[in-house]
Amino acid sequence: MRVHVVVPDGFDDPARPSGGNVYDRRVCAGLTEAGWDVRIAAVAWPAHDADGELSRTMAAIPDGETVLLDGLIASPSARPLLPHLRRLHAVVLLHMPLASAPPGSNNATALLSERAVLHAADAVVVPSEWTRQKLLSRGVAPAERIHVARPGVDRAPVAHRQPGAGRLLCLAALAHHKGQDLLVEALAGLADMQWTCVLAGRLDHDPGFVHRLRDRIAQLGIGDRIQIVGVLSGAALQRAFADADLLVVPSRSETYGMVVTEALARGLPVLAAEIGGVPEALGCTSDGERPGQLVRPDDPSALAAGLTRWMRDEDHRRRLRAAALQRRSQLMGWDQTVRDLVTALQFSP
Repeated sequence: MRVHVVVPDGFDDPARPSGGNVYDRRVCAGLTEAGWDVRIAAVAWPAHDADGELSRTMAAIPDGETVLLDGLIASPSARPLLPHLRRLHAVVLLHMPLASAPPGSNNATALLSERAVLHAADAVVVPSEWTRQKLLSRGVAPAERIHVARPGVDRAPVAHRQPGAGRLLCLAALAHHKGQDLLVEALAGLADMQWTCVLAGRLDHDPGFVHRLRDRIAQLGIGDRIQIVGVLSGAALQRAFADADLLVVPSRSETYGMVVTEALARGLPVLAAEIGGVPEALGCTSDGERPGQLVRPDDPSALAAGLTRWMRDEDHRRRLRAAALQRRSQLMGWDQTVRDLVTALQFSP
């Protein structure tokens, strides 16, 4: 069994972490372990295809072969892709559908491209049932062709230090859609409480946002309590999780939220915006308890209320910690993700 995987250039660069990149790496490794002949082709992204790189990559794949296309490459690239999708068994791995846009906008053109690519593909793989329902509501493909393969997670050690309340961790690229500005505004109103916050993630994704965020933190006078530390990996990432009392996910958009299950894999509770696939990632224990708290999205006051309850209510913290530890034992690994993906790769419409 052979699969050609077309991914964005730099998907394996540790300095450019993202949920999509981790997903791509793990399923390629998992498919190889499962006996597939995995041929990886990394192409420039954004995929303007000005020099025909994507067209050449696709043309080199023999007729009838199976190809797995990362959505970052596939969605905006209908023109170079469509002639090849007709002769290949094509599966699109769509980490995040393009957002809606008014007619005539640049994003509207990209939406038309994504729709054409998804319609032409033999199957579409998405990371959550929420994303699947989003695509079904847009009518881009029949229900039987849209497959869910949720991200897996590796079990990690639970921190054995004395738990507290005020050590907050927000782990995501610093960018508008990740909502760190909402968290900063929420924290500004909690100056009378004992807390510190680490904002860890890529700083080059949206430099303008980072600059405005730093200015706002300084303006609010809370710079001594908020650390912006850039990308964490390896032992530094493990220490950040181990030192935290609570993971905060203030995102404005998420199709799943892999960082949520990464926290739960360590028994760490989560406070998150109730957006997209985040409730699915957070899940519930066998007796229906949430291992965290969901709040209204795009609302600093809702975040502040959730944080206030967490820091002031010891019984609430105890319940969430117990639920996180129980949820930890229910999390699925990447082997299940690969099995779900194989189902899509072998699907015949």
